Amino acid sequence: MSPESSSAPVESTQVTAVTDGVAQVFTWEADARIEVRSLGRKVAIEANAAGLRTLAGHLLVLAGDGVHDGSHLHLEDGNGLEEGSVGLVLERCDDE
Repeated sequence: MSPESSSAPVESTQVTAVTDGVAQVFTWEADARIEVRSLGRKVAIEANAAGLRTLAGHLLVLAGDGVHDGSHLHLEDGNGLEEGSVGLVLERCDDE
């Protein structure tokens, strides 16, 4: 992860998704940097402190009351993740 280049939003950014009448607000902290790399059968998520707080916030949104099974957020190279990252989908699944 290079500190010079970042595809994450520079300013704090919010995205609101509404699914079945339930609003989910995902927030990126200013200067968040998140990189996702494929290591064969493993995935490495490397992030600065703002990036880790951003990911934690996304997970808390998906874990919130009233959020439906199957709700998800796509993070991709240039869309919330550092350039060169592999895509990452965060999804709620309440099935056991």
